[in-house]
Amino acid sequence: MQKIVPLATDTNKRIETLSGKASFTGKLRLAMSKKEMLILASASPRRQELLRNAGISCSVQPANTPEQHRPGEAPEACVRRLAREKAEAITHQVDGDAVVLGADTEVVLELISGTPLGKPRDERDAVQMLKTLSGRSHYVITGICLAWRDKNTTWQFKDSAETTLVQMERISDQEIEDYVATGEPMDKAGAYAIQGVASRWIPRIEGCYFNVVGLPVALVYRMLRENAPQVIGD
Repeated sequence: MQKIVPLATDTNKRIETLSGKASFTGKLRLAMSKKEMLILASASPRRQELLRNAGISCSVQPANTPEQHRPGEAPEACVRRLAREKAEAITHQVDGDAVVLGADTEVVLELISGTPLGKPRDERDAVQMLKTLSGRSHYVITGICLAWRDKNTTWQFKDSAETTLVQMERISDQEIEDYVATGEPMDKAGAYAIQGVASRWIPRIEGCYFNVVGLPVALVYRMLRENAPQVIGD
């Protein structure tokens, strides 16, 4: 005769098991929340990966602020402002001792008065951007803004920027069409990813490589060390 396991006993065992898992998960989340004091105000998976590869733990809370370029605004001033707007937006949403990092990356042809290319609106826009960059040098500028609370719990802000000169070889129209068809350019400033397929057309850069990917890691680390060392354990 088949032995029938009482439902209540089986349910109790499951409750105990789930309770144990819930307790463990809660402790794990608490430990992570204590470690991850840095909030990245960006949905960019590339920025998240760069921070974590550098041993900087973070949580993600996209700011979702409009990235609007002002007429006549210098490129560096633009990325610094946008990075600060992103950081400020998140400071209104968090409590406690969190540290917030905002960032914005733009591609320009001229450093002083160039208009940021932004991200392509569609495939046609991506094709046009790549034709513009083909066979010439351009600049990648990333503005970052760090926000933290002082001893009086008042938010403090510090922004900076990193610039990298990128040389791009001439790309044929067919290569551009094929590249855009991969989808890689569509969420990237300037419509290319230096760490991806586009690396074949970039023989040289001057400056920080990680800046072109989306975040100048050394600059971020230096600012954290100087203003929010608790995030990196110093």
